Amino acid sequence: MKKSILSMAIAASALSLAGAAQAEVKVGFLGGFTGPIESLTPPIYEGARLAVQQVNEQGGILGGQTLVMPSADTTCADASAASNAADRMVNTENVTAIVGALCTGATIAAANNAAIPGGVVMVSPASTAPAVSELDDNDLVFRTVPSDAFQGEMLAKLVLDKGIDYVAVTYVNNDYGRGLSDAFTEAFVAGGGEVAENLAHEDGRADYRSELGSLSATGADTLVVLAYADSSGQTVLRQAYEAGTFTQYVGADGMVGDSLVEAVGADVLEGMIATRPGSPDLPGTEIFNEAAEAAGIDPSAVFAAQAYDAAFLVALAIEQNGSAEREGLSAALRSVSSAPGEIILPGEWEKAVELIAAGTEINYEGASGSHEFDEDGDVPGVVVEMVVEDGRFVSKGFVEP
Repeated sequence: MKKSILSMAIAASALSLAGAAQAEVKVGFLGGFTGPIESLTPPIYEGARLAVQQVNEQGGILGGQTLVMPSADTTCADASAASNAADRMVNTENVTAIVGALCTGATIAAANNAAIPGGVVMVSPASTAPAVSELDDNDLVFRTVPSDAFQGEMLAKLVLDKGIDYVAVTYVNNDYGRGLSDAFTEAFVAGGGEVAENLAHEDGRADYRSELGSLSATGADTLVVLAYADSSGQTVLRQAYEAGTFTQYVGADGMVGDSLVEAVGADVLEGMIATRPGSPDLPGTEIFNEAAEAAGIDPSAVFAAQAYDAAFLVALAIEQNGSAEREGLSAALRSVSSAPGEIILPGEWEKAVELIAAGTEINYEGASGSHEFDEDGDVPGVVVEMVVEDGRFVSKGFVEP
């Protein structure tokens, strides 16, 4: 009798655990929590978590299950770390999909070594290099941020519009830096500018004075640094200032962080110009801004809105797909993000669930704009001009094509 009761208890416990396991749907997050963008990562992560919070507060996913977001650190700069992090998400956490990674090299490593073999959809809110478009990914890798092929063109236009037509360029020697440098240089030269010197540098070194010597020998007053705020970009700017050879600094999204200004010096970087992907003036943008501020998140933080959209889109795709299975999720993602369909704005989870249940097509218009994915999983976007004023980066509006 005792054995029978014990067996029943064990069976009941097992059923309870199985039920608990089934009551969760996992979407992983891959971020650069350490490394060259560690100061930029927290608001990106919190942007994604805000979407998860809204889903759970409005009844959960797939009939009331809880959406959870386990996370892992790619370090941004280490392909092995990114691969291992993705492997844990795909094969240990058994996630349905992944938001991330952030740095392009991490996204490519995670995709090739874990996500694509495992049939897992990835949606990056921050990997901007053109190389992402070239992945042989079985339609599994998407991004909610425009390619640097566009940002580089807009950065070149911004610099030329400022009356600057002679520059020296240094870029971090990886997919992000090379892709952005190529796009910037091509557009800058086509627009009538001259790139006096264009030098790659390796990330994470303590001394870039040799590269800076070659760059300053050109006589250029403007130094364009296409790197990361918490790593080589910071060191290059500090040593360039110490050498006293440049009067104007230019950067792109990887450099847009107030941690950079604090580290190098507000007086040193006053007037530095940069670009970053932004959010258009659409209803979804304002809705997100209010929700983010209420949650203690800076809505203007680089890629925070794009991360929110990535997570919300993945949740909508899972609901549309009707299960936490990986198969079919890519097609569902394209469906919920594209016209035709009834418009869903940020935070409108309950409305979306009701429409999906009724068989009505939906079209998500997000915090960072429309997400009509092309055949490569890319989206259109807008680029914002940023300027260092009074010790911080501030937005000056969109760079018009």
